[in-house]
Amino acid sequence: MYYCHSIEIDFQHTRMKKKFILASLIFVIILGYLLLPPYLINVLTHGNPGLDDYAFFNNRTVAAGKPQPWKESKTKNHVVLPDSLLVQMEAFDPAAFLIIQNEEIIYEQYWDDFTEHTLSNSFSAAKSIVGLMVGIALDEGLIDSLNQSVGDFLPAYATGEKKNIRIRDLLTMSSGLNWGEAYTSPFSVTTQAYYGDDLPALMNGLEVIDTPGKKNNYLSSNAELLAMVLTRATGKTLSEYASEKLWKKIGASDDALWSLDHENGIEKAFCCFNSSARDIARVGQLVLNKGRWKGNQVVSEKYLTEATTPARYLLDDHAKPVDFYGFQWWIINYRAQQIPYMRGLLGQYVFVLPDQNAVIVRLGYKRSKIYIGEHTEDIYMYLKVGEYILAEH
Repeated sequence: MYYCHSIEIDFQHTRMKKKFILASLIFVIILGYLLLPPYLINVLTHGNPGLDDYAFFNNRTVAAGKPQPWKESKTKNHVVLPDSLLVQMEAFDPAAFLIIQNEEIIYEQYWDDFTEHTLSNSFSAAKSIVGLMVGIALDEGLIDSLNQSVGDFLPAYATGEKKNIRIRDLLTMSSGLNWGEAYTSPFSVTTQAYYGDDLPALMNGLEVIDTPGKKNNYLSSNAELLAMVLTRATGKTLSEYASEKLWKKIGASDDALWSLDHENGIEKAFCCFNSSARDIARVGQLVLNKGRWKGNQVVSEKYLTEATTPARYLLDDHAKPVDFYGFQWWIINYRAQQIPYMRGLLGQYVFVLPDQNAVIVRLGYKRSKIYIGEHTEDIYMYLKVGEYILAEH
């Protein structure tokens, strides 16, 4: 009897010990979670970046004005893609594919629940919009020159090596700042910028590690700093300025949303401009029109020409002249044609094809991990698809 009683006591003691250990582990996990930086908590709770992240972030509205609907070609969608091309496209989980030629929609397709009004995260394609807005501010005299020091607008950049950074250096990704452009690590500064709540602190804390204006090095911080310059130069939020000087003037059908670092904070200008495929196509059309929209010059042709011309005076990672980047716009040479384009993390693309008088938009959930030079492999596939549709239309 005594032996059985001892066994029962030992069993209860062991069970209590296990409960205590489990409770301790849970306490440690909860405590560790609560002690994490807020941006890491957002990473853990939200997961990987997505097309509808505006539902998770605070946003500011980029108001549309009077809509100017696209004309639709009488032969819209008459071209049927070969299965071989369609399979290639769908391998990267598309959401939208749109082609506009001669200012008419000739092809339009959506997947999943996407429609012509669905908002989608642009990711880094937003940088190209910021680049255009710098041109507009320059045209208006709110910025004296692209060679003007960033420190004229941002006090944190008015001293030391940072005073040597020009607006031009930010536009061409040659600031020389110590920003780590890493998307896969939850501890990278890019992840902190995306999920964090204090972009000015991140931007002001950067330091120069390379001579500005010498080498192209793609950094999201450059676009964010341009946005901060624009806010100081214009006295308006980035969204207000974009609405007044761009979005309303190009006849957007729907309000866009620009995600913020916190409520009433500043725009995540390096990403996170949310609009529909049809509306973001207007940005491409504006560039195709050399800055004009319905007879009005929205941004000067002179600025646009430079913005979409490679900054060849800079060197790339292989010490060769840059032939792929202008002012926040990528440039690809395809079949003897120089094509400016916008590019986002998950395969958000807006291609401007001057020779065909056309704009191609692709939105989706994935892009190729294989690069051909500075361009992802899937880009060539979308241009091939566009080439087929334009030829057959």
